[in-house]
Amino acid sequence: MHENERHRIILSAIQAKPFVTVAEMVELTESSEATIRRDIATLHMQKKLRRVRGGAESNAPPAFVGLAGRPFSVNQGKHARQKQAIARAAVALCEDGESIIINGGTTTFQMVHPLANRRCQVFTNSFPIAEHLLKQTKNTVVLSGGTIYREQNIILSPFDNDVTRNFYARRMFMGCQGIAPLGIMEADPLVIQAEQKLIGQADELVILADSSKFDLRSSLILCALEKVGTIITDEGIEDRHAAMLDAADVKLIVAPLGFGVSAEEAG
Repeated sequence: MHENERHRIILSAIQAKPFVTVAEMVELTESSEATIRRDIATLHMQKKLRRVRGGAESNAPPAFVGLAGRPFSVNQGKHARQKQAIARAAVALCEDGESIIINGGTTTFQMVHPLANRRCQVFTNSFPIAEHLLKQTKNTVVLSGGTIYREQNIILSPFDNDVTRNFYARRMFMGCQGIAPLGIMEADPLVIQAEQKLIGQADELVILADSSKFDLRSSLILCALEKVGTIITDEGIEDRHAAMLDAADVKLIVAPLGFGVSAEEAG
């Protein structure tokens, strides 16, 4: 990752939280600790943040704390072809007239293109997903209520009595921070709280995750693998990871790159 891009991610994280650790920045940028410490020193000299023990903090701490994790705009370009293939395989599971939940994320966002050929009832907490489906498809769209998190382009509510409780879905489609033997991992407790509510409204949980997610870890577990019905990934999945899913009785769908790609997805 280029230095300017790392700096943008670091400053975005600092603006969202009062304090960000070196370890969190390493995870966000997928860079080494030494590189991150040099970046912090540079940004400190430029008076764009304050270097403190173990990490950095904003010169003007935010009144409103954001979410942990990389911004939507940064994640969107990562593993793009794999995400498109995974999304096509996900939409292949859907039938006209079904109610589905699509959680916000860059992999789930790719579902909007093949959904142009479907007529589903879609509940989502993602502005980009809702906007595209409304403008480009005939699907019915229901948006969740709550606070808007600009960096991740999602809407989350900490309250139990929101519209989520009134929507039933055949399947819930969502991405994740990482996949491990202990379960599906996420980076932020508020995201986990919102996702757990949504999972309870669907018959089946379907995880959309490119193969790199099997090597990523986070400090928070959303749910055990046994709670997952299906995981859709790309051809890069290793045999040991496929065996892990088989042991947990999780259905695995491997999406071939380029199969059924549309002109819009191809660019």
